[in-house]
Amino acid sequence: MIKLNDKKIIFASILFSLFIISNVNAQIPEKISQETKTCIGCHEKYTPGIYKDWMVSRHAAVTPGEGMGKSILEKRVSSDKVPERFLDNKVGCYECHTMNSDDHEDTFDHFGFKVHPVVTPKDCATCHEKEVEQYSGSIKANAYDNLIKNPVYMTLVETTTNLAKFETGELKIGESSENTKHETCLGCHGTKLEVVGTKEVISKGLRVEVPDIKGWPSQGVGRINPDGSKGSCSSCHPRHKFSLEDARKPYTCAQCHLDPDVPAWNVYKESKHGNIYSARWKHWNFEKVPWVPGKDFKAPTCATCHNSLLVDENGKVIVERTHDFGSRLWVRIFGLIYTHPHPKEGATHKIKNQDGLPLPTTFDKKVASEFLIDEDEQSKRKQEMMSICKECHSTQWVQKHFEKMDKTIEETDEMVLTATLLLVEAWNRGLADKANPFDEEIEKKWVEQWLFYANSIRYASAMTGAPDYATFKNGWWELNRNLQSMKNDIETLEVTKKKGAETTKGVCGPTAILALFMIPALIIKKFNKNRKKL
Repeated sequence: MIKLNDKKIIFASILFSLFIISNVNAQIPEKISQETKTCIGCHEKYTPGIYKDWMVSRHAAVTPGEGMGKSILEKRVSSDKVPERFLDNKVGCYECHTMNSDDHEDTFDHFGFKVHPVVTPKDCATCHEKEVEQYSGSIKANAYDNLIKNPVYMTLVETTTNLAKFETGELKIGESSENTKHETCLGCHGTKLEVVGTKEVISKGLRVEVPDIKGWPSQGVGRINPDGSKGSCSSCHPRHKFSLEDARKPYTCAQCHLDPDVPAWNVYKESKHGNIYSARWKHWNFEKVPWVPGKDFKAPTCATCHNSLLVDENGKVIVERTHDFGSRLWVRIFGLIYTHPHPKEGATHKIKNQDGLPLPTTFDKKVASEFLIDEDEQSKRKQEMMSICKECHSTQWVQKHFEKMDKTIEETDEMVLTATLLLVEAWNRGLADKANPFDEEIEKKWVEQWLFYANSIRYASAMTGAPDYATFKNGWWELNRNLQSMKNDIETLEVTKKKGAETTKGVCGPTAILALFMIPALIIKKFNKNRKKL
């Protein structure tokens, strides 16, 4: 527990707060706790943007008790019970920032209150229990662990973010800093928040001692919090309005889901759905619960297909609300390295394929089926997604769309396999070193084949109506150009290889894939070496 030492400042600040409260009470909504009024007394001055954002939030407008009185379809408070002391008070500063304070390593004495800066999903579960339960089991909530605990991914992270220098005629690769990891991969995946002490900050002349939190600030979807929980609700519901409208608009998802690796936002903008959204969004009702297709909105956003509660005009449920954003997905089109049935659980770092790596497929496309959903579950999820489409499209339209997408998935996987065989050819001839499959030029081109180009085509197919992303904009043109470039690299490397070097005749086909079986041990060895630096 962190304690504030300067009691004189505490006393003076409390007096100051009481003075401020007397001047702002007329502006504060009714049914606000006295503790929150005290917070507002200072924060209206010191963080006015936060205060004003909260003032127009649903938290400032409705008490949990009032929320629990809504009909089943209209309810946003999913917990069966909310502590008595919160029922009749609107949700303010005090209610969130003192919740479960004994569980928080970042709790500190703040002008007479035990406050923690980081509000977590565990805190939000007081009112939103079902949403937090769903989210906690999702791939998003496990995004930090899925990266850090996966030696393959971490090798790619290190290779991507290493600090390079040119010295004595050579390019020397150093280590990537914690800051760079925070700004890059962990910016979306989340950081691990650790309290390392206290520090003094000065805000508009007021000196305050606060927790010094390593990894903060972070709004990554898999953030590891000071109370041990995973995730950040503000990833999608920005504080301090925590707006449903913000979460339902595609810009929120676009923070991380954009090209070249996850081009969902870019493809959506160019699609027919994105075109309709851009033209008409001002006339849509983004706050309505439940959401009615065709009435409240005219084209889907990310939230429509992946998590919103949808009903028809008669109130019949089309799909239930979910905060496990993968629960409606039957196939994972994000190449790792190939498409595959969706994982059974969010902690994908626990997957073990036939090569012993935490990947859903082997390098030669064998699926780790034990860890992935079966055909029956795939069919169920696919039908659920199709039911959303059928609210606006005919049955034949929908069926043809999904048939086309299935074929696209099959063909892009084949193009990735071709690139893999070319890479193995280079390894077999001694033209590249398989110890790190991501660091040499031909290996980077192989990564681009599945991480950029194949993904672009699959997303374009899934969201139909963005043909340029399937063709020239990181699409089929790049898939084919990249293969030719890899083939040219092999020929060039062969010519320039030093005379007398040992060579092995390469074979394109099943025999070449045998070389891949040496990769797991090499990657894990490199990862264990780098892990000590994390």
